[in-house]
Amino acid sequence: MSVFPATAAAKSAGRRAAASDARPKSRHQKAAYWFIAPLGIGFAVFYFWPLLQTFYFSFTEFGAFGGHTFVGTDNYVRVVKDVTVWQALGNTLIYSLIGLAALPIAIVVASLLNRRGLRGVSLYRALYFVPFVTLPVAVGLVWNWLYNGDFGLLNEILGWFGVDRHYWVSDPSTAVYAIGTVIVWSTTGYYLIIFMAGIKGIPQDYYEAAELDGAGALRRFFTITLPLLSPTIFFASVICMINSLQTFDLIYIMMAEKNPAIGDTQSIVGLFYKWAFMENAQGAAAALAFLLMLVIAGLTFLQFRLQKRWVHYA
Repeated sequence: MSVFPATAAAKSAGRRAAASDARPKSRHQKAAYWFIAPLGIGFAVFYFWPLLQTFYFSFTEFGAFGGHTFVGTDNYVRVVKDVTVWQALGNTLIYSLIGLAALPIAIVVASLLNRRGLRGVSLYRALYFVPFVTLPVAVGLVWNWLYNGDFGLLNEILGWFGVDRHYWVSDPSTAVYAIGTVIVWSTTGYYLIIFMAGIKGIPQDYYEAAELDGAGALRRFFTITLPLLSPTIFFASVICMINSLQTFDLIYIMMAEKNPAIGDTQSIVGLFYKWAFMENAQGAAAALAFLLMLVIAGLTFLQFRLQKRWVHYA
């Protein structure tokens, strides 16, 4: 008979202990909400609300003097049927593929800079990073001079080897790749910093054990560095793809309005700028922006699905 009161008392004590433990947790949770509130409010005001507005405006048409009217899916029909949209999308995908070339270059350079006993690493790292922090206007103007078909430095150097002069950014067959080269040049330093941090996180014991087993530098790179760096490579590839799909400022600076290759180099964001601010077609531009968001989301989702096949998490 005395077991049941003792059991009841134990349960009551347990409930009181749980209640006392819940109060501090509740206070901690409230404090956490206060800490994330500024970021959450900023995200809602500057990202989520503009997203909803863009989606709404994609179903409207703006007048010449302001105001808008609901037009249904007409803007999306225009986007799908417009040939320039698909050409701009193709150019954007080419920029994205070329931009990914910065990753293997950055990985190789990061591996070389992480060698033991190498001096001046900080200087090399800063020199590689300078193009990334340089204003796109300055980068575009300098590379326009380098690519100039009449007095550009690139043509002068190629002329020493008997190569004829070429108008790199005016020829539709080379303009996209010329701009893509500048994208790779200007972003390699950013990914270099990321990969150097990733390589430093790899335990040196693995390299020492492989070296004792007779593995050379090249074998250690492919059997240790690349597999253990794969999570960092995955992160960098996602960032690189998203940034490349939004390329605009560099193209805008390097391509003049009367350039014969401007249509062959125009990106989705460049076409959005043209429709929204030059042709007063804000509704169609909003639909185009929403299409770009879906493309970015789709490619990012694909990257996350494929990562299971090649990313190795320690």
